[in-house]
Amino acid sequence: MSLSSRVVHKRRETITALPLYFQGRMQKKRSKDKDFKPYYVELRGDSLFLYTDDTQESYTEKMDLSQLKTMQLESSYKKKEETVFILSLPKEEVQLKMENADTGEEWRGYILTMAKKELPNKLELMPGQRVKLEDALKQEKKRVSHHSRPALPPRPSFLQSESMTDSPKSTKPGMPECFYDVTRKEAEQMLEENPQNGGIILRPSTLPNNYALTLRQRTASGYVKKNYRVTSTNSGFVIELDTPVSVSSLNEVIEYFMEKTDYRVHPYTASQAYDTRIEVMPTPPHPSKAIPKAQVAPMLRSQSNGELDPHSEESPSGEYIYPDDHRPPKPRLDLGGR
Repeated sequence: MSLSSRVVHKRRETITALPLYFQGRMQKKRSKDKDFKPYYVELRGDSLFLYTDDTQESYTEKMDLSQLKTMQLESSYKKKEETVFILSLPKEEVQLKMENADTGEEWRGYILTMAKKELPNKLELMPGQRVKLEDALKQEKKRVSHHSRPALPPRPSFLQSESMTDSPKSTKPGMPECFYDVTRKEAEQMLEENPQNGGIILRPSTLPNNYALTLRQRTASGYVKKNYRVTSTNSGFVIELDTPVSVSSLNEVIEYFMEKTDYRVHPYTASQAYDTRIEVMPTPPHPSKAIPKAQVAPMLRSQSNGELDPHSEESPSGEYIYPDDHRPPKPRLDLGGR
């Protein structure tokens, strides 16, 4: 395997987040198509991923084999003729053409094994091919059992009476407000019982680190519920449609579905309860508090005409005032008539 092939293989593994069991070239035709179109196909998990060629990193189409009803052989089984199978799916029939009967029988074995999680009764495979198929089945059963979401316990009666409006919300920062940690059945029930709250719920997928989106939309024939898978990648998220759509965040996933429904479907937001009673509380008593005495500085009165500074040089009587220890000596009177 060349360096570029290893890079492509690693990239596909990251995008699909599923183990590779079988791969090869085949042609596909839908009931509405006139001719077969060639694809490079990988069987990862219980899904077929179709690429335009073996150098394309992101798949062009995806077929979920868990939805497979029947697989019938259309052409006669001859070694040197192309083999055509008709796969009956819930919404359509798809024809797959392999280059010869041996390749077709090997593909038939893998497709039916992964769809039903058991080996078909009759398989015309070589011993080595059968061993590889059995190993793939063991790996797939282990993957499904490991990632299957355990059944949730019954909800308390008070939650059932409230139509599940108190479903657990996510505490992860940056998650859309319409994310709820619920199963597919619970999400569909929430949308059906509370249409006024919105029509889009993002929820965890059975695959680790991936998500699913449940949508309830009104059509001409009434309301329909659909579920979509959102795969997490290193660069963002992939909305797994017939033509996959890559976005960078879960909020962009929600915005994409709103845009494609002409904004007629909005994210589900549980209604908030409002209070209906106003309680008047009694006025609390005011405890008596001692008023602290104000500390006021002595008032300085302004000097008027009748109050002079004792240190001023002139007294009211016009006499000099001296301190007691600086009084001049009394004059001696001369009584001798000099």
